[in-house]
Amino acid sequence: MPRYLGRCFTVVAAFVTVLAATACSTPQGVAPQAVGPLAHPLADPISSGLGLTLQEFATIPPSKPDPLPPPGDNLDRWARINYLGEIPDGSGRLFVPDLNGKMYLIKDGKPQVYLDVGAEFAPNFLNTKSLSNGLVFAAFDPEFSKTGKFYTAHTEAGPALNPKVPQTKIPDLPYPQEMPAQAVVTEWKAADPAASTFKGTRREVLRFGFADTIHGLQQIGFNPTAHPGDKDYGLLYIAVGDGGVVGEESPGMVTTVPQDLRVPQGKILRIDPRGTNGTNGNYGIPPDNPFVGKPGVALREIYASGLRDPVRFSWDSGNGHRMFLANIGEQQIESIYEVHSGDNFGWSQREGPFVFKAGDPSCGVFTPPADDSKYGYTYPVVAFAHNPPPGQPPCETSGHAVVGGFVYQGSSAPELRGKYLFSDFVPGRVFYADTRQMHSGGKLATIYELALFTDGAQPVTMQQLAGNSRVDLRFGADSHGELYLLSKANGKIWKIIGTHRTSSPPPR
Repeated sequence: MPRYLGRCFTVVAAFVTVLAATACSTPQGVAPQAVGPLAHPLADPISSGLGLTLQEFATIPPSKPDPLPPPGDNLDRWARINYLGEIPDGSGRLFVPDLNGKMYLIKDGKPQVYLDVGAEFAPNFLNTKSLSNGLVFAAFDPEFSKTGKFYTAHTEAGPALNPKVPQTKIPDLPYPQEMPAQAVVTEWKAADPAASTFKGTRREVLRFGFADTIHGLQQIGFNPTAHPGDKDYGLLYIAVGDGGVVGEESPGMVTTVPQDLRVPQGKILRIDPRGTNGTNGNYGIPPDNPFVGKPGVALREIYASGLRDPVRFSWDSGNGHRMFLANIGEQQIESIYEVHSGDNFGWSQREGPFVFKAGDPSCGVFTPPADDSKYGYTYPVVAFAHNPPPGQPPCETSGHAVVGGFVYQGSSAPELRGKYLFSDFVPGRVFYADTRQMHSGGKLATIYELALFTDGAQPVTMQQLAGNSRVDLRFGADSHGELYLLSKANGKIWKIIGTHRTSSPPPR
């Protein structure tokens, strides 16, 4: 059991129960009460009769983790690119972080290195050990053209964690006693925001500690739908994984780490990088965060809780500017949530809309109890199950995991407008759900699978495009709402340039 160190640990645990998130929804559409694990908990996605037309956009140069990991651990890819976004300065420049350490800018389809984050933080920089270690993410201040500020999240180990050397770093928020990895949010200030390579200064904003090298910090980002004067404008969201502590209780608690509001692991945090009233004085606490001014011991940085591995969040630029979040499951269920302040998504008591039992030999999920509403969990708006084939042994790795994308609001593919695109990123299957069905407290939205076509109208799979059975698919978006697909397998980026009607189901 990990022992956590940090502030707020002398207060009785009862206060945390009082502060349980109040957002509540019942898991509608779930099977009736069953004693044993559910064999086929959710329906499979259905064919949409629609395909995406993809056009190759760019290829990122190859890169490798250092040191190079052993074969077969899925880290040795062409380039570990995991996102594409547009700098909010009107220049049209796109940015792409590579987990191995470099951040690229793309202009007119040509990538070039803007900043080598790995080199800046060597020898502490960690880009091996786990699929999410390295240059995790980047986010640009909405006023970057004026301030020159942007933010990165990266992983550290080595001298940074060694208590016998002067470089030892201590996390700002509660952390486990055994800590093989830390994640760091850094603010950079470019001397010339229009420059094609970075020159300027940096400062550390916030540092986290984790009990393992998996399920660490996954994303940072600003709400692009907020405008000056809005409460959400300029606030930085941080998606923090549970650190791989499956079902383990917090010290002195009868609840698990993601349910413990005294710690940041397994949470969505929301901070003001311009403020100073945070723990270390390097950031501020938004006054409308859900636990600000409340009695008890909850971290004021917390915006939502109960998460395992929150891989991506984004906002819909239409339809109420809602926030959606994808969370990778443990046993069978991959989930997407609509996020509101104070939500508790249930992990590790729930996996999606089902009961999770740590250590259960079936590795299954179970129907919630009849009095489930009393717990106040917020359930997914979209979810799919791994549904292993008959005869597959329980607890065998499935090779499936959700990654969130975006609600399409572009003009190139009008049939997709208002649809949330996401993926089973290992095989590269692409799905959508209609945002009109995606509301907390309602039934799970129907999932439709999209076929794929080249710009020459030839049917194709992401595995064929990536040249590998493991695609490692990620999404990107530009300021016009157009979407992109990225593969770590070959470092290529494709732009969605239209749709194609088809009577054939997507090939598997």
